[in-house]
Amino acid sequence: MIYNSFMKDDNIYMNIKKDPQIWKFGFYGLFKNLKFFEPYLYIYFLSFGINLFQIGILFSIRESITYIFEIPSGIFADHYGKITELLICFTFYIISFIFFFIGEKYSILIIGMIFFGLGESFRSGTHKAMIYSYLEKKGWFSYKTFVYGRTRSFSLIGSSLSAFISIIFVLNLPGLRWLFLIAIIPYTLDFILIATYPGYLNDKIESDKSFKKFIKNSIMQLKSIWRKKQLRKVLLSSSLYDAIFKTIKDYIQPIMKMLVVASGIGILAKYPPKSQIIIVLGVIYGVFYIFSSIASRNVFRLNRYFSSCKLMNLFFDIMGITLFVMFFIIKSNLIIPIIVLFFILYLLKDARRPLVVDVAGDIMDRRERATVMSIDSQLKSLVMIILAPLVGLVADQFSIGIAFLSIGVFIIIVNSVFRSIKMDKY
Repeated sequence: MIYNSFMKDDNIYMNIKKDPQIWKFGFYGLFKNLKFFEPYLYIYFLSFGINLFQIGILFSIRESITYIFEIPSGIFADHYGKITELLICFTFYIISFIFFFIGEKYSILIIGMIFFGLGESFRSGTHKAMIYSYLEKKGWFSYKTFVYGRTRSFSLIGSSLSAFISIIFVLNLPGLRWLFLIAIIPYTLDFILIATYPGYLNDKIESDKSFKKFIKNSIMQLKSIWRKKQLRKVLLSSSLYDAIFKTIKDYIQPIMKMLVVASGIGILAKYPPKSQIIIVLGVIYGVFYIFSSIASRNVFRLNRYFSSCKLMNLFFDIMGITLFVMFFIIKSNLIIPIIVLFFILYLLKDARRPLVVDVAGDIMDRRERATVMSIDSQLKSLVMIILAPLVGLVADQFSIGIAFLSIGVFIIIVNSVFRSIKMDKY
């Protein structure tokens, strides 16, 4: 019986790997993550003479727009469909890239962030919900950790390729701004790819409900979800973790800029400091995402030994300890240990997400999925609205190390509370 069970699983895993729509889900993430500007975004903003607090404000604006338009975008998806919503989302992204390209003034960067936030609000949770629907239709829902880890690995491969290719672009283009213009190409390809998704994934709901009735029903559903202790824990843990990571993940850029300019790297001595920074950052992000892709694709194997819930808590604790240690490493100006610690943070983040999808998928009702995904996104945005400028302010007034130390202590305290909430199923 055990042998037959393993054979059945092997056959399903093979069918999933061969499925054309699963491949489309993967390439969607690959194209979406060809953001050639990402390894240099902070450096690009700093080149305009703005400080880390002002950069934090930019990200806070982006998250505010995402938060405000999360529910309206959900209403739009209900009436016009998920595919339609994603097509509009990529249109917003492309418009934001154009504003970042023309840049220079802080007000123009704000407009770029507004359109990027609109893109995020129209995208968040939509594609995951489509994957859930497809897996249910195929009878593969119990394999969601494997599928989501696999599709997410495509996204991380895209990020890795993006980082390596960006080195060539930056060294041969007149300036960093051109990376935004080039990023329009893969986003246009994604637009075309989404348009080829099967029509039933559009999942349009024909309804004559009024806006008032929709809001009333949504509030009732929110209350229902929030009363579930286990689901509440997962949502808070997921949104806090993602918001913290998203706030601090690119601080490696100003840190590396400072250390490379101060000490240089022997093997790159023939290049000017600016080119050294570009090469180092491109290689760092490229390597990070390669290993993150491997972690995301294979994290489901850990379920043989630990539950997804236990792994979620463990990864959160490791993140807090890593940030705590980073304070001392940054003070010592040690390049390699700083890179290693950021590497750990990226690895944990992209291995943790499939675990969250697994735990949440088993707890929430089918009818709650879209709402749960929206709540997760909104909570993350809400935390980032506060956290991004606050971390920037602490980094400007004291140091980046102090900012990381504060977050590390906060994580360890908060996650001790999360661990005290028992998960009946796990």
